Amino acid sequence: MDNKAPETLLKRERVRDHILELIEARRPGDAIPSERALSAELGVSRPTLRAAADELVATGLLVREHGRGMFVAPQKITQELVSGQHSLSAPLAGGSWSSRLLEFATVQAGARVGRKLQLSPAASIVYIARLRLVDGAPIAIEHLHIPAELVPDLSEQELEAGDLYEHLREHHQVRVHEAVQAIEPTVVTQAEAALLGVPELSPALLFERLTTDTGGHPVEYVHSLYRGDRYRIVSRITLGPAPAGPEARSEHHPGIPPGDFAHRDPISSSTVGDVQSGR
Repeated sequence: MDNKAPETLLKRERVRDHILELIEARRPGDAIPSERALSAELGVSRPTLRAAADELVATGLLVREHGRGMFVAPQKITQELVSGQHSLSAPLAGGSWSSRLLEFATVQAGARVGRKLQLSPAASIVYIARLRLVDGAPIAIEHLHIPAELVPDLSEQELEAGDLYEHLREHHQVRVHEAVQAIEPTVVTQAEAALLGVPELSPALLFERLTTDTGGHPVEYVHSLYRGDRYRIVSRITLGPAPAGPEARSEHHPGIPPGDFAHRDPISSSTVGDVQSGR
C-alpha cells in the first residue's frame, strides 16, 4: 500500500461527502457556508477543504463567485440510455487491468453514503481507494464504499488482484446483479494529476455507481475518475419500432438533435469502455 497518499484521500472523501450533503439539501442558487466556516466545522485545513470544493466546482455542482462565496449550481440535464429491457449492457474495457491500493480503512458511513447504501450514518463501511492501471499505466482512481458486514474478511490482496465482483461472489457470497451509473466530464486536481501522471486540470470522466445484489440491496457505492486522454465510452444505439398510444412521447437521444426522429422511436443501446493506446 502507498503510505504517502492515504490519510489525505480519506480526509478529502469525508469533506467531499459533507459538502455534497449540503448541496443536496439546498436549491440551485442557494449559498453554502464559506471555506473558513466549513474548515473550522470539519476540523480540516483550508487547502483540504478547498481541494474538495474545487472538485465539485469542476464537476458543475458548485459555482464559486469571487467575493461572494460558493453557491449550488443550476440543475443539470440528465439523459438516461435504456434498452428495450430497461437496462444498459456494459462489456468489459480492453487491456490488462490491475490495481494498486492507496487506502483501505473501516469507517462510519456518514449521512450521505449511509443513505445510498441504506445504512445508519453510524454503521461501519469499508472505504477503499484504488489506482487502476491498464497494461501498467495509471488510468483511473476509484473510491469504493462497501457495507462492512458484507465483507468481514476482505483483504488487501483481493483488492489488488483479479476481479472484485468475482471475489465478492466466491469469498463473501455477495452476488452483484444491477448497477445505476452516471458519467460526467470533469478535470483532475493537482493530487489526482500526480497519481494519474497527467497535468493538473487535464480532462477526465467522473463515474458514480450504486450496485445492488440479486435481492435489490445496495452492496457498493463507487465514484471513480478516469483519464480523459486514455479512456472513452462507445455506445451502440438501435432504433426500435415506434410506441403506440399514450406511451408515445417526445424525447431527446444523446448526440441526436431533438426532432431528428419525429416518429419518436425508442432506442436500445450497449456501452463499452475503450482504453486508447498511450502516446
